[in-house]
Amino acid sequence: MLDKLSNAVGISGYEEEIAELIKSEMEKYTDSVEIDTLGNVIGLKKGNGKGKIMLAAHMDEIGLVITHIGKFLHFVSMGGIDPRVLLGQEVIVVTEKGKYDGVIGAKPPHIQKPEERKKAIEIDDLVIDLGFPEEKIKEIVKKGDFAVVNVKFTELANDHVTGKALDNRICVYTVLETMKLLEETFCDIYFVATTQEEVGARGARVSGYKIFPDIGIAIDATFGLSKDSKEDTFKLGKGPRIGLGPNISPKVFELLKKTAKKEKIPYQIEVLPGMSGTDAVSLQTVKSGTATGVVSIPLRYMHTPVETADLKDVRNCAKLLKAFISSIDEKILEGLKCF
Repeated sequence: MLDKLSNAVGISGYEEEIAELIKSEMEKYTDSVEIDTLGNVIGLKKGNGKGKIMLAAHMDEIGLVITHIGKFLHFVSMGGIDPRVLLGQEVIVVTEKGKYDGVIGAKPPHIQKPEERKKAIEIDDLVIDLGFPEEKIKEIVKKGDFAVVNVKFTELANDHVTGKALDNRICVYTVLETMKLLEETFCDIYFVATTQEEVGARGARVSGYKIFPDIGIAIDATFGLSKDSKEDTFKLGKGPRIGLGPNISPKVFELLKKTAKKEKIPYQIEVLPGMSGTDAVSLQTVKSGTATGVVSIPLRYMHTPVETADLKDVRNCAKLLKAFISSIDEKILEGLKCF
């Protein structure tokens, strides 16, 4: 399933394809599933109705939006993209008339001026080439159509996987795996694949307002240890990261940590001194407030076509979320709701 999630297209604001894929999978493990007005996929597994827990993992990916159409397509980024990783990439351009393969190119170094060779590549230097004549391109592509890199999900050695959009499809997959593990629960559990996180956590704001959970856990990718990155990064395969900071309820943090220790689940702690950069930013201030937590999976090479993760972290994250939810009873819930 993770390969299908990674390979599906769905940039912020255009999540229809990935939403339908997630909805069909959620229907196997929940009592009901709906897609709301902002495109969030909301699955409900009923408990006794005396409390609500929401697991939020965003399904949107970064991508490109077409701004000018001629012999080549010019574009801007949707979400945070480093232009250096785009040159030479294959892409899929998504239009009303279908999907079209293309490549991203730029002026070759042989004909660049000396000063151009010294500059870092910028978005404005790049174009998408579909191979069609200009007249044909203008028939099938319009401004506002979008593109994603055409990189297929791949299994690497030692339980590692790589592909596009693992931020945050690997966490959507983790939520689906958590569904499979859960049995009877005290609270109603809402599994939400949110939209538009990469441009402002908008889906979490809308779905959180609709559900108004007692506890809201954002599941997102965090920075994995890679070449020359030591500070503020986390080792792959050493367990999920539990966030700590003002965007997070101290009581939810402590219960997550206590649960991991009790279940002998490896974990790492990340201090988030400001906003967490996750759906928890929106969930925390829904209506009169929600007790929030952040649990993340370390990811190397974030916002590139080769995001890389360790499936051991996925399994341990699902175990942690299942054990955390299963531990909640009426007394614990009341305690968590009091900040």
